[in-house]
Amino acid sequence: MLRKSFWIPVLGLSLLLPAASAQAQQYLEAGTFELTLSGSGASNEDLDAGSFGLGASFGYFPIDQLEVLVRQTVAYGDTDDATGGGTRVNASTAVALDYHFDLDRWQPFVGVAVGYTYGDADVDETFFGGPEVGVKYFVKEETFIYALASYQFFFDDIDEVNDVANDGSFVYQVGVGFTW
Repeated sequence: MLRKSFWIPVLGLSLLLPAASAQAQQYLEAGTFELTLSGSGASNEDLDAGSFGLGASFGYFPIDQLEVLVRQTVAYGDTDDATGGGTRVNASTAVALDYHFDLDRWQPFVGVAVGYTYGDADVDETFFGGPEVGVKYFVKEETFIYALASYQFFFDDIDEVNDVANDGSFVYQVGVGFTW
């Protein structure tokens, strides 16, 4: 009899688990808009040249967990002596597609971005593309902090993509975001 009375509460609690998870907040559902503000940094593969910048993005979730976004970044760079040294200001505009994994407040994501870099006379205006990974943590229902890392390889036309995949740069961003 004691064994049977033990299993009744266990069975009752197990029936409550699906109800509790159904009440969990879904942060990034279809129809959600997102605005982010960030700081960014970049370095070459040898870590002897880099830049920092400010960025913003605007995103939309056409379906749950899938975001399409436009990202704008303006950066100030200090180049290494091997490329002549000096400073430059550049900007980039990108379109990205990110898939988010719904882990309640934690929302890790993976995606891909393509864009265009432009700026000072010393900046090579060129296309870029590459993978990105990151994580968002919701501190409130509509406010999150996030970190993003991406690898950008540069090309002038689509025929060069396979040749330049090893000649890129890492880009890092940390910021805050808002959803509605």
